[in-house]
Amino acid sequence: MKSGFFIRRAAVLGAGVMGAQIAAHLANAGVQTLLFELPAEGSLRSGGEPTGVLLAGAAEGDSNANVVKALDVLKNLDPAPLASPAKLAIIQPANYADHLDKLRGCDLVIEAIAEKLEWKSDLYRKVAPYLGERAIFASNTSGLSINTLAQAFPEQLRHRFCGIHFFNPPRYMHLVELIASRDTEAAMLDQLETFLVSSLGKGVVRAKDTPSFIANRIGVFSMRATQHHAQTFGLSFDTVDALTGRYLGRPKSATFRTLDVVGLDIFAHVVAMMRETLRDDPWHAMFALPDWFERLVAEGALGQKSKRGVYLKVGKDIHVLDRHSGEYRLSAGKAADEVQNILRERDWTRKLSALHASNHPQAQFLWAVFRDVFHYCAWQLEHIADNARDLDFAMRWGFGWDRGPFEIWQAAGWQQVAGWISEDIAAGRALANVPLPGWALEADRTGVHTQEGSYAPVDASQQPRSTLPVYRRQLFPAQLYGETSQYGETIFETEDARLWHMGDDIAILSFHSKMHTIGSGVLDAIQRAVDEAEAHFSGLVIWQAEPPFSVGANLLQVMQGVREDPPEAGLLGKLKQVASRVKYTVAGGGGVGELLDAAVGNVPRVEEVVAQFQRTTMRLKYAQVPVIAAVDGLAMGGGCEVAIHCARIVATLESYIGLVEIGVGLLPAGGGCKEMALRAAQAAQGGDVFHFLKRNFTQIAMSDVSKSAEMARELGYLRPGDHIVMNRYELLHVAKQEIAALAATAYRPPQAELFPVAGRSALATLKVGIVNMLEGGFISEHDHDIASRIAEVMCGGDVDAGTRVDEQWLLDLERRHFMELLATDKTQARIEHMLKHSKPLRN
Repeated sequence: MKSGFFIRRAAVLGAGVMGAQIAAHLANAGVQTLLFELPAEGSLRSGGEPTGVLLAGAAEGDSNANVVKALDVLKNLDPAPLASPAKLAIIQPANYADHLDKLRGCDLVIEAIAEKLEWKSDLYRKVAPYLGERAIFASNTSGLSINTLAQAFPEQLRHRFCGIHFFNPPRYMHLVELIASRDTEAAMLDQLETFLVSSLGKGVVRAKDTPSFIANRIGVFSMRATQHHAQTFGLSFDTVDALTGRYLGRPKSATFRTLDVVGLDIFAHVVAMMRETLRDDPWHAMFALPDWFERLVAEGALGQKSKRGVYLKVGKDIHVLDRHSGEYRLSAGKAADEVQNILRERDWTRKLSALHASNHPQAQFLWAVFRDVFHYCAWQLEHIADNARDLDFAMRWGFGWDRGPFEIWQAAGWQQVAGWISEDIAAGRALANVPLPGWALEADRTGVHTQEGSYAPVDASQQPRSTLPVYRRQLFPAQLYGETSQYGETIFETEDARLWHMGDDIAILSFHSKMHTIGSGVLDAIQRAVDEAEAHFSGLVIWQAEPPFSVGANLLQVMQGVREDPPEAGLLGKLKQVASRVKYTVAGGGGVGELLDAAVGNVPRVEEVVAQFQRTTMRLKYAQVPVIAAVDGLAMGGGCEVAIHCARIVATLESYIGLVEIGVGLLPAGGGCKEMALRAAQAAQGGDVFHFLKRNFTQIAMSDVSKSAEMARELGYLRPGDHIVMNRYELLHVAKQEIAALAATAYRPPQAELFPVAGRSALATLKVGIVNMLEGGFISEHDHDIASRIAEVMCGGDVDAGTRVDEQWLLDLERRHFMELLATDKTQARIEHMLKHSKPLRN
C-alpha cells in the first residue's frame, strides 16, 4: 500500500452476526483484530464489583464472555466464516468497559452494531476519544444515512469517517459498498478501498448516501416487484422460484427461497426502512409487504433460521406455503414447457423478445418483472450511483446475478426494449407512471457500457474505471457486457488449450475444455507449453480466465474422441448414447461426473493415457523454468495432481483442492499418491515416514477436499512457499510476479532423488485401520479395496521400511492399481451412478 499507510491492526465494534463474521474475514486476511462487545453480566469490573448475572457457560469473572460466546458460534457456522479454525487465534476478545484504550493502536475500526441510529451515535461518542489520529472509522450499515451518523463524531474526526456495507456472509460475498459523508477525506477513502480490494479480496462500489444505497435498493425492489407480479399472474411461490433462478442467471435460491435464507424478519426490516425513508419514490407503494408475509413474520416463521418460512421441510420432502389457503403443500412448481424453451435461449435479444411476445402467464410475469426493474434502475440511477457500471456490479457481486440489469437490457437490444417499456408505461401496465429518463430514450443509444466506460448521468459521459493503483494488479478485471478483453498474443492454440503472453517473457497456458477437464489434447498442450517456455520464456503460468482451475481428467475425450457439444447435448448426453455399447466405464481423476467409456479391447489405450498423464505431471515438476499453477475454485483429482507438481501454487482463498478419485472407485494415478508419499518422506527428514504419511493417506482415502486455500495448506497440498491471494482478479498478477522472483534468483528445478518409503510394516498398520473401519460399518467392501490399494502405493508396496525408491516406482504402482480397479464391476457401478445421479455411490 502507498503513502506509508498500512492496516496492521483492526477493531470491530459489535460481536453480533455481522460483526463477528467481519472480524473473521479480517482474520482470514491475517489482520490482527480486536472484537468488542458489551462486558458480560456477572463479570467482575476493575473495582471488584460484579455487574449482574453470568452468561450460561461463561467463566466467572470473564468480562469478555459475550465475545467468547460469539467466537464459539463462528466455529459452527456453515458456510464457515473462517478460512481455517486456526485463524480464530488472530481475533482478540475485548469489551467496552476494560479495553477501549486498545483502540489507540488500531488503524481501522469498523462499527457493526444494530441498525439503530441512537445506539450507533452513543457508541461513537464513547469511543471517539480513544481513536488514533490517522485511524479510519467506518460504520457497517445497510442503509442508515452516513451524513447523519457523522454528526455524532467530533468535528475534527469526521474526515476519517465513512460508511462501509459488507454483504452477508462477508467471507463469500464479493461486494462492499463504500459511502462517503460530506466531510470524508478523499485520500482516506482511497486507502480504505485499496485495503478492501487487495487485502480482503472485495469488489468495491462507491455508493451515494441514499437509503439502502445501491444493491439493496435495486435488489429489494426487484424482489418486491417479483412478489407483486406473482400475485397478479396467479403464480405459486415454487413456480416463481422455478422461473427466476438459474434460467435468469440468478442464484438457485431464486426469489422466495432467498427470502427464507436471508430471513423474513430481516427483509421486512429493510422494506420498512425503505417505506419510511423513500416517501418521494414513485414506486413507494411497492415498499409495503403483503398480508401473507406479515402473517409469517408474526408467527415467527422467519425462514431457514426458524426452520419454517415460505418453505417447510417435512421429512425429506420440501413443502411450500399456499398463498390462498395459508397451508403448506408439497412443492412441485416448474416452468411450463413453452416458457422453459424460451428460457433455455442464451441470446438475450431472442429470449426477452419471446417473453414479451408470449401470451403465457409465466412469460408475461417474467417480462413484467424485467420491465419494472429496468424502469426503476433507469429512473433511480442518477440518485443512487455515479454510473451504470457501479449499479450492475452491485447486483452481480451483492445479489449473485450473472449479469446486471443494465447489461441484460443492453444485450437484449436497448432501443427495442426501451420502446416496449415506454409502451407499457403509456398503457398503465408498469408499476409507476413516470417516463423513462431522457438519456435512456436517446435515438442513438445502444446501451450504457462501452470500452471507454459506463454511462454517468451527472455529466452524461462514459465514465472510465477507477485509476487507483490497486487496480493495476487486476490484469483482467470483471468484465461487463459491451466490454472486450484482449488476452495477449497467441503462441499456439488448439481445440483444447491456448498458450499466450502479454508482451513480456512469461508464457500463460489456459484450457478450453469444459470445466477445464484434462484430456489428451490438454496433456499434449501442457507438454508443448513447457517446451515453449523452456525455449523462449522465463516461466510458465497455468491460469484460467474463469474458475474452476480444473475438475480433473476427462478420459472420455481421450478414449472416444468425443468433443463437447452445445449445452443441450453436452458430455453427459454423449455418455448416455454410448453407455449401452461399452464394457468398461471409468472416471479419470475428476470425481465430479467427468466420465469416460473405454471400448472393449482399448484397455491398453487407457493405460497409455494414464502413463501420458504421469509423464506430463513429471514434466511440469522438472521443467527447466518455473511453472506456476494459478488456482481459483476447484482443483480436483487430476487438476490437483497438475497443481501439486508445479514449482509453486498461487491460489485464491476460495480454492477447494483434493484428490477425490475414490468417489468413482479409483485412486489418483497422475502422480497424486506418489507426490503425497514423497512429501511425507521429505517432512520426516530421515525420521519416521509413517508419522507424516498417515495423514496424507487418510485424506486421499477419505476423499477430503480443502474448504479453503488455507486448509489446503494444512492438508499439505500447498507448501510453505506457495501463496494465497485474497482477490481472484489479482491471481495472474501475483503468479507472474512469482515467476519473475524465481527467475531473478536463477531458478533450478528440484533434483530427482531416491527417497524412503514406509514399507510393509506401515502398510500392515494402515490395513488394520481400514479393516476396523469396515467392521465398524463406516466403509464398504469396495472402499476397503480401494483404500488398501492407496495404502500399498503410498507405502511403496511389499518392501522393508526405509527402502529408498524413485518416483517412477510409485507411479508404476499407481498405474497398475488404477487399471485393476477400472476392471471391477463395483468401480463401473460407481461411475454409472455418478453418470445418472451426479453424486458418488458407496457400494
